Amino acid sequence: MGQEYNAKSFRSGNSVAIRMPAALGIEPGADWIVVEQADGLVLRRKDAPKRKIDVSGFAGKAPGIRLAPREDFEERPSVIAARKAAGFE
Repeated sequence: MGQEYNAKSFRSGNSVAIRMPAALGIEPGADWIVVEQADGLVLRRKDAPKRKIDVSGFAGKAPGIRLAPREDFEERPSVIAARKAAGFE
């Protein structure tokens, strides 16, 4: 085991909190998992969330690949009539 530190619990709103000594090097805002065991509590740091990849910049980067035409909706009759009236059809 490592160095032993004393900490005191206190009420914070409707919760009970434990102030951790600065010597432990815990940065503020870290997320923790608390596991209750027969001989006390065990604290484990939560893993950082996985980074998400932004694919918005990939479009058009691969030559020869074309996007499939959208066929998931039908045009409104008013749009079709407006296009015919403008002479586009």
